[in-house]
Amino acid sequence: MAMKPGQLFLIMMVVVLIGSTAWVNPPVAASADPPPDDDAAASADSVPFDPFDDPSGDSFGDKDLMLQAVADPLVGFNRTMFVVNDKLYFWVLKPVASGYREVVPTPARVSVKDFFFNLLAPVRFVNCLFQGKWRSAEGEFCRFVVNSTAGCLGLFNLVRDNPSFNPPEEDLGQTLGYYRIGNGFFIIWPLFGPSTLRDTVGSLGDWVLNPVSFMQLVNVDAGELTSTTTNVVAYSVRIVNDTSFRIGDYETLKNAALDPYEAFRNAYIQNRLSRIAQ
Repeated sequence: MAMKPGQLFLIMMVVVLIGSTAWVNPPVAASADPPPDDDAAASADSVPFDPFDDPSGDSFGDKDLMLQAVADPLVGFNRTMFVVNDKLYFWVLKPVASGYREVVPTPARVSVKDFFFNLLAPVRFVNCLFQGKWRSAEGEFCRFVVNSTAGCLGLFNLVRDNPSFNPPEEDLGQTLGYYRIGNGFFIIWPLFGPSTLRDTVGSLGDWVLNPVSFMQLVNVDAGELTSTTTNVVAYSVRIVNDTSFRIGDYETLKNAALDPYEAFRNAYIQNRLSRIAQ
């Protein structure tokens, strides 16, 4: 029996809740010994931080406590996927994006980027509501209305320079982090890149809110194309178009790092931390 998207999402929510507790470091038993000396205290400070512990007891406390460290039990798999994605970038994505950039003028590429950004407005709007960010939700809604009408279905972002219409972008992974659901563990997916258990579940929820997920193209001559085909085409166009604006960024960070895997893992975690804290 085919599983509906909503059922899959509920199952994955249970998985992330279990995963968020499964990787917690075991508590250390209290000791009756005298307080440790300075050397012992310094040694204690070197103990890995538990990203799921909230010593303050405040559900909406300092979010810096959440992402100081993220478990990486799949490091072998992750490093393999990092190499796979690295090869795909240099062998496929970069050549295609470079050729695309040479053929398609910048204004057209900006319009394509704005179009897909506008399509994702429901994802950002709903997650603003989930987090109680009413002003941000208002800004997202007004921008969507303006760009979908006067902006020709989002091909032109007419309010790009207006701060009121450009709140921080939100997604379900950030919403889960806002409510202090832990990362679970770090993982790199083939093609999709770095993520965590929490962000993976969040991306599934965002998929349900993404209009492209349910679009279908009809070809009069060849018959109806499946929504899966539409999704793949739309995702591929979006990735190639976005990459055409930042060719060279990946290479710069990789070449500057002693261990590129660790550099990109830390960059991903810090980026998610800053976005959740906004």
